[in-house]
Amino acid sequence: MHNKAERLKNAKAIIPSDVDSELVGRRPPGQTLTGKFPILHEGEVPMYDMDAWRLTIGGEVEEERSFSFDEILKLPSSLIQCDIHCVTRWSKLDTEWEGVLFKDLLPLIKVKPSAKYVMFHADPDYETNVPLADLLLDNVMLAYRYAGEPLTNKHGWPLRTIVPHRYFWKSAKWIRRIEFMEEDRPGFWERNGFHNEADPFEEQRFSGEALPIPEDEWTKKEFD
Repeated sequence: MHNKAERLKNAKAIIPSDVDSELVGRRPPGQTLTGKFPILHEGEVPMYDMDAWRLTIGGEVEEERSFSFDEILKLPSSLIQCDIHCVTRWSKLDTEWEGVLFKDLLPLIKVKPSAKYVMFHADPDYETNVPLADLLLDNVMLAYRYAGEPLTNKHGWPLRTIVPHRYFWKSAKWIRRIEFMEEDRPGFWERNGFHNEADPFEEQRFSGEALPIPEDEWTKKEFD
């Protein structure tokens, strides 16, 4: 599992198909547009007792907080439309999500001034790091609905992050804990060959690799 970055570098490339000229600026280099929603993750899909499920928030905060799913549903909700880009070379445009904007969550949390980064901890044994400044944009959210329907289990039910300006591994499914940090710390894939910043328009796919070669494995995966 941990050699995924190496497999992506060494597998054959997909030649992107023709794209409407109006969409060219929305497709990052090397990406293929798809109308489907590929399902990619490592490990088993977790199942939850929602009466026991909690999202905890800690680290560089004055006081740790815990939210039940019902409490999250009572927070101010927003709808966003955004493009998403996976490191495995697919992009899906105009996806629609509903949930709580990260910036709307912050007033409920006494975050210390020392906090500069965030680690999202998720099941099963996953984590990914994002600068706090990135999470204050208007289209970054904790999402519980996709395309007007509750998230499916395979797409992150009950709660996932959406960080659309980074490759999609930064948008963690099945999040359970948000950790505010004073210093950056690499997450799961960032420790296993993937780029720390993950900007799709800069092709920041892999650490130490300026022009990585993609793979076509996503075309063989399950789709929604």
